[in-house]
Amino acid sequence: MPEGARRVARKAFCGLFELVFPDDCRVCGEPLHEVSRIPVCSRCLREPEPLNAEFYCVSCRTPFLNRFPLDENGQCALCRLGVSGFDAVYSYGSYDGALRKLIHLFKYGGVQPLAAVFGNWMAIALPREEQFDLIVPMPLHWMRRWQRRYNQAELLGREISKRWNVPLKSVVRRRKATAPQAGLTNSKRRLNVSGAFIAKKRLDDLSILLVDDVLTTGASAASCARALKRAGARRVTVLALARTDRRSNSSFLPELQAAAMTAVAGSHV
Repeated sequence: MPEGARRVARKAFCGLFELVFPDDCRVCGEPLHEVSRIPVCSRCLREPEPLNAEFYCVSCRTPFLNRFPLDENGQCALCRLGVSGFDAVYSYGSYDGALRKLIHLFKYGGVQPLAAVFGNWMAIALPREEQFDLIVPMPLHWMRRWQRRYNQAELLGREISKRWNVPLKSVVRRRKATAPQAGLTNSKRRLNVSGAFIAKKRLDDLSILLVDDVLTTGASAASCARALKRAGARRVTVLALARTDRRSNSSFLPELQAAAMTAVAGSHV
């Protein structure tokens, strides 16, 4: 069939499908006009603006309003203390607006095909010169995985594995069912996940890319990274699709100081 005829046929089919099975975009609520495995309109699936900041920690890339929380080397308090666990962090966008809604569809709404879209965006955030021996998805406790039926971090890790040609292996186990992190302060988040992870094998001298969907305070990523380091990993880099931009939160600095004190204690677990 000629290309022109194929386009006409597809348009007619989409029109019939829309008439028989009307649906709305799960993000903006507008009617959908295309047949797709992702119930989101093309406008809402456009590549969002990357998270940019003039002032940020050179290690964990936490954005700040000014240079005050950073030392002369550009590091924040947690990274200065050396208790963050990971060596570097990359993320694509800010965890708000349309991107937050898309992540909720992916994570809680079962829209697994979004993993391929997110994989493309995450690949933009990760510098091509980085080298890794292994990609590790952030693990879920078995009870939460049973409830959700899949691990969203593992789906994202597969996409990155295909693009970087680096093997993906679930080498970390979440050994305790922690309370949900949402709504907890920085210090309570770190206490919540302290000692929650254990590596299932030795990872001597490996450079690890730890993949997750959202980075809030980095408490879970730090705890998991420490478990990887205890198993012998030489370097742990975190890659997240989105991170919380806490620059508008005036209570961030006091909580960061509390988190640093908690992290020091947690690093000995």
